[in-house]
Amino acid sequence: MRLRNSKWTTKLSAMVRYELLWNLRKKKFLGMLIVAFALTTLSLAGGHIVSAITGEPVQANPDFVLNANVGLGGFGFFLFAVVTAMNSISAEFESGTIVPLLAKPISRTIVFFGKLVAAFITLLATYCFLTVYMVIGGSIVYGPQNNLYLAPLSLLGSMVSTLVWISIVFLFGTISKSSLIAALGALGVWFSTNIIGSILGVLAGQGWILTYIPGSGTTGTVEGLPSVGMQVLTGTDNIGPNLIQYILHPLWEITYYKLKIGGNGPGSIQWIKLYSEPLSTVILTSILVALTYFITLIAISWYSLRRTQVTA
Repeated sequence: MRLRNSKWTTKLSAMVRYELLWNLRKKKFLGMLIVAFALTTLSLAGGHIVSAITGEPVQANPDFVLNANVGLGGFGFFLFAVVTAMNSISAEFESGTIVPLLAKPISRTIVFFGKLVAAFITLLATYCFLTVYMVIGGSIVYGPQNNLYLAPLSLLGSMVSTLVWISIVFLFGTISKSSLIAALGALGVWFSTNIIGSILGVLAGQGWILTYIPGSGTTGTVEGLPSVGMQVLTGTDNIGPNLIQYILHPLWEITYYKLKIGGNGPGSIQWIKLYSEPLSTVILTSILVALTYFITLIAISWYSLRRTQVTA
């Protein structure tokens, strides 16, 4: 039994090493670091950009780092998922290297999970860099930061949020064998859930549906109407900030509203309260939804690769 486990782990580590070296040769990891640095720098410089336009001085913000979601947010998570995973499987078919790869004494399961682990390591290294950069940069630009001991929660939440999108990219890439379709298919999912879904949620009052699909989720508020209260996004993209807010404010209640236009005459706008729930419920739901999608989509992708016919 020990011998079998040793061989299995040796093959898996070899596959992970192969994928990481491939990423280094193709400069994928370097490209991710450059993009991460650029996006985070833009996030840090946002206050100064606004100050230059409006003439207002940059205000100290002691909560900037913990609220910044490692400087990326929803679209950033999606973008990094695409860059990390869109050609992990499909590129092997497009270039024909899948034939010699599968000719080696390793199973398709090891190939698949080796690539998945390599994507996880690449993403983790990038987000660790972003977290350190955000802590240092945020302290310099916006002054001393509060509760920096909670920064690892932002890192953890960002990883979980991005892994959901990685599972979607893996699914499209494994089934289609095309990197382009993997990227465009994931983009279609992101656009549907975050743009169209958000509009329908606010106007139709069915935003609860967004809680059960990947993305930013629906918008709730704490202590006040959406126009004046603190807003909380309930989706899988906001797990990190919500975890931090729960540690700091465990008794928060999140309230949801529906926007009604013209209810009291032409042009009038009215917010109608729908329901409320504890922040703990929001966090638990988003984590369970993220894990469900990740496990389900990865399982489908793995099964698809195992059933794929490969010819020389």
